[in-house]
Formats: sequence, C-alpha cells, structure tokens
Amino acid sequence: MIVDFSLVRMKITIVQRDGEKRIPELYKNFDVVKDGEIYIAIGGDGTFIKAAQMTEKPVLWIRDEKWGSIGYHSDVRLDDLGLVIKKLKAKDFYIEPFSRKIEVAYKNKKYFGVNEVRLNNIVMEVSFKVFETLGRSRIPLYPFVMSGDGLIVSTKMGSTAYNSSAGGPIVLDTNIMCVTFVNPDAPYSRPLVMNSENEVEVEIVKYDGILMFDNTKIATVKMGDKFKIKLSSKMIKIVRLNGMIEGLSEKVERRIRSKLVTDFKDK
Repeated sequence: MIVDFSLVRMKITIVQRDGEKRIPELYKNFDVVKDGEIYIAIGGDGTFIKAAQMTEKPVLWIRDEKWGSIGYHSDVRLDDLGLVIKKLKAKDFYIEPFSRKIEVAYKNKKYFGVNEVRLNNIVMEVSFKVFETLGRSRIPLYPFVMSGDGLIVSTKMGSTAYNSSAGGPIVLDTNIMCVTFVNPDAPYSRPLVMNSENEVEVEIVKYDGILMFDNTKIATVKMGDKFKIKLSSKMIKIVRLNGMIEGLSEKVERRIRSKLVTDFKDK
C-alpha cells in the first residue's frame, strides 16, 4: 500500500488566551490535538511563553495585536492567517533551534525559564554575591557585594524584553546567557555575558528577595539562601515560514514604534 503523504493532515496544538474563540480555519485545515507536530501560539508574549513552557516541539507564534503586545520574536500577525495556513500545508517552512531555556536550581528543585529568570527586591534593596561554579570550585565574579533591585538572567529569547529595558545587551547567539543587574549600587556593575559552559551561583547576604522565572514565583529568598543558574539543554524551537521572516531591524523598529506616541491628530 502506497501512502500519499501530501494528503496527510498536519497535527497541531493551539495555545491561546483562556476564553478566546476558536479559529475555524485552523480546525478545518489541520487535526487539532493535545500534543501536535507543532504548537501554534496565538496572542502576545505571555501566550508564546506558555506554549514554549509546555513543549520542546516547534512553536509558530502568530501575534494578535489587539492585546497590545508587540510579539517581538513573531514574524506573522493573525491577519496573515490565510497565507500562514498555505505555507504550513505546503511544508514551506523550516525549524529554527532559537534559544535555550534557563535552568534554575533552588533547594534540590529545577525550574526552566523561557524568557528570563529574575531576582527582585521586595521593599528595600536586596544584597547578594555572584559566583561562577567550576566543578567543586566557586569563584567570585565580583570582589564585593552587589546591592540594588536585583538581577535578570536572559538568553537570546528574553534579552529584548526586561533585560533590554534594564540596559542589558541584545543577545543574538543561541549559546549565550546574560546577567544584568537592576539599579545596582556598586562600583562596577556591567552585565555579564557567559557561554553554555558557565554556571552562576547567587548567594543572598542581606534583605529578602523574590526568585522567579517568566513572572512565576519560585520562592522568597532570604539571607544565606543560594541558587544556581545555567543554560539548559532544553531548546526553544521556532517555526519560520519561508518568505515571511522579519529581520532584526524590522523587529527593533516595531519595538521602538510601540513605545512612541504616534497619534498627534487631535493635538
């Protein structure tokens, strides 16, 4: 028996905000299942993060601009749905291993961030030391205590979000992790750029902080608490549609325009 694979319907999983209406075109053209070949995230940054947390399979991000999110890493809008469906059915796309997830180890448990891992102060500043761990060795990265509003650890995926707003660099390499300090009170406070072999350990030395990933709280950390952060082997894969790929300059322009007041007609 010869199977014509061109007639086999692609299996997809749809991830969107709770309460959003079904999109009939997707159900008409694909088999919608719980764990499909690709995941289609429809919405803003939170929806994409949710999809990437659910799976290591490829995710196609279709931004729905009615929620006000710029969807920085999304190439297509919901208005492009007809062409998106044609590309998927024609297999006119490729899979990009885009970024690694960030692994956080705290009290014998591991958590995996898609966008970023953060240490936030609560009321006052939070003070901490930063180390690099090499085997059983623990080497101070700074010869003094860091104090301020906390720190952000991001990768290529999250470097354009809070990390960028806090003065951190935009990361273009899959195997790079960036540690950016938030409003630091220290004589030297430049961000750290580290590769996939590096592991960072943070030790709280004064005041309390909140340890979190992707806006999900892990714990309130107190004096003496420690946690480790490194690049995970878990990959975030993105579906890229041929002929519908935005360049970096287009994404940066879209991000900048989203921050500007553009309607001056009544002023």
